[in-house]
Amino acid sequence: MIRVILADDHPVVREGLSAMLGAEADIQVVAEASNGPQAEALAAELRPDIVLMDLRMPRGNGVDSIERMVAAGLSCRVIVLTTYESDGDILRAVEAGAAGYLLKDLARGELADAVRAAARGETVLAPSVASRLVDQLRTRPERPRLSDRETAVLQLVAEGCTNAEIGRRLYIGESTVKTYLLRVFGKLGVDDRTAAVTTAMRHGLL
Repeated sequence: MIRVILADDHPVVREGLSAMLGAEADIQVVAEASNGPQAEALAAELRPDIVLMDLRMPRGNGVDSIERMVAAGLSCRVIVLTTYESDGDILRAVEAGAAGYLLKDLARGELADAVRAAARGETVLAPSVASRLVDQLRTRPERPRLSDRETAVLQLVAEGCTNAEIGRRLYIGESTVKTYLLRVFGKLGVDDRTAAVTTAMRHGLL
């Protein structure tokens, strides 16, 4: 049995989705949430297989909730189910860890099949979403590349170490630490330590 949580701020939408999925012999809707934090709490408590997540709800958006669930190590797979298909929404959701991105105009059978596919570990994307995602990735700037030593320096910055502490940890001089940081700033296109860490995390470098 595939256990599902529905997260959408519209009761009528949740009712419709629950009826659609509840008619399937191998799918069970175990809970409903009206916002992201509620969905996160239910996912942590009930450990479902799938969370169907709307993107725009009160008390934060769906992408933030996906990021927090992934960071918490929850094993459930999150499928975005929304009316929005802007390039930014799609990319942010996929980067956050969404297992799928579907639009609310899909047919009943398509939704059930997508839930089954995601439960098997597959990625499920609406055709228009898949096309736009491919276009974005083709035109996206190449991810910055940091050397192992640059990454090690930046990791210690992320841990709150000063240049002197980094030097002691890596057995290099403080001036060498500054040189590595300047290289990192240049590669990431930033001007300070905080921006370097956040940008590196966004690119998956830390």
